[in-house]
Amino acid sequence: MPTIRGPSPIHLTGSAPMRHPNPRVPLGLRNTIAILCFVTLFSGGLSAADAPNRLLRAGAHAIDITPTEFPVSSAGSMTHRLADKAHDPLHARCLVLDNGETQIALVTCDSCMIPREVYDAAKELASKATGIPVDHILCSATHTHTAVTAAPTFQSLVQEDYLDFLSQRIAEGITKAQSQLEPARVGTAVGNNPRQVFNRRWFLRPGFPIQDPFDNGTDRVRMNPSANSKSLLQPAGPVDPEIPILAVQAIDGRPIALWANYSLHYVGGVPAKSLSADYFGEFARQFTRLIDGQKTEPAFVAAMTNGTSGNINNINFFEGSERQQPFEQIRLVASDVAGSAHVAYERVEYEDWVPLKIKEAEIELGVRRPDAKELARAEKLIEEAGPGPYTDRRLIYANETLDMAKYPATVQVKLQAIRIGGLGIVSSPCETFVETGLAIKKNSPLKPTFTIELANGYNGYLPTAEQHALGGYETWRAKSSYLAVDSAAKVQETLLSLLDEVAR
Repeated sequence: MPTIRGPSPIHLTGSAPMRHPNPRVPLGLRNTIAILCFVTLFSGGLSAADAPNRLLRAGAHAIDITPTEFPVSSAGSMTHRLADKAHDPLHARCLVLDNGETQIALVTCDSCMIPREVYDAAKELASKATGIPVDHILCSATHTHTAVTAAPTFQSLVQEDYLDFLSQRIAEGITKAQSQLEPARVGTAVGNNPRQVFNRRWFLRPGFPIQDPFDNGTDRVRMNPSANSKSLLQPAGPVDPEIPILAVQAIDGRPIALWANYSLHYVGGVPAKSLSADYFGEFARQFTRLIDGQKTEPAFVAAMTNGTSGNINNINFFEGSERQQPFEQIRLVASDVAGSAHVAYERVEYEDWVPLKIKEAEIELGVRRPDAKELARAEKLIEEAGPGPYTDRRLIYANETLDMAKYPATVQVKLQAIRIGGLGIVSSPCETFVETGLAIKKNSPLKPTFTIELANGYNGYLPTAEQHALGGYETWRAKSSYLAVDSAAKVQETLLSLLDEVAR
């Protein structure tokens, strides 16, 4: 069985790759000839010196990141799970854009969450192979809860020998996408689908107690209460039904890529021993079929990135719903969302050249570490219970408390803002609450703007200060939620500042 290891507060990239891809970067004679022909035919009155700066090129590639050996550790649970097969392939979907002045790469991976060290290694490899600057690459995870465990959370054991494999495959995917650069056009539009997103944090009626694993008794909301229950009062926050899209096509109209964004945590309904890309992978397949893109060469790449979905899921708490067979809810959601994205796609107006800008910043955020009293309580609970693994929530979080005591007082997080014509994209390394995403959209100088979460690292949930005050699962201190209460405000402020810079 492949190597697995337990959680640790400081994560280092593994050293035993599952495969040894050999990233290469040749542009290829065919692409070179095509570019020269395009410049000759379409440069018009531009001088030879100016023509390359007005040429937009794009290339996309979806590279398989499914593990080659089983069983493997499967992420997304409070207890360790092993998967013995993949129901559908996992991919790192890569898009490279080049306007003659700037090159940027966007990557989204079918993974629950990926540590910064893995992304940083992938970016270094890709940059050496392609010349794209490290700070011009945005990598993210979709947040499928049935991918290989890459980051330590709760009692999941990291699949150590997958990490180098993942970094190398991401780099290889970027390299392949760049090698397929060709003259292209881009456009944006915004779709809408309110049917598949629901706030999962609820106020309950008086008389219905809300428990927490620390025995504080101060929570005012419950995450994932029983649907259509008499206990329900109202959701504790909004949703974001928008589906912004970036469409990329060749000069002859052949589709190259679609980058979509939706604030939906994941769908689920996958058997415990299976890996799956969840609705993110199914969206890509369904959208490709909607535009008859199955036989394009190079292959068309559709990607669904995760928006700000830290408090959003697919459960209709208002009315409840029938339990579906495995994978059926994934199919239904993907079909509905792909249909909404396709409506927007039909409205896209393309541009032959757009400005490309990207800015990156690192900020320091505080860490909520346990005090002496909390640590003593956790030590007592674990001592009385004996060694894990644990199924009782009080013990699971007591174990997390012991881990959190080893964390540093602050952490550095990486944030990015990208401009693609009039479109703005920002990144967050967290499971970001929808309130933050809505505020960024409202105040951004670029329209439309969307946030890609779980990008460039993993730093747990990012509730707003107001949501922190309500308590609930997403605020419970653990490796999945440890940033200081003021972190969301700092992230939002920095991202809006970066947007102002790229908009100029």
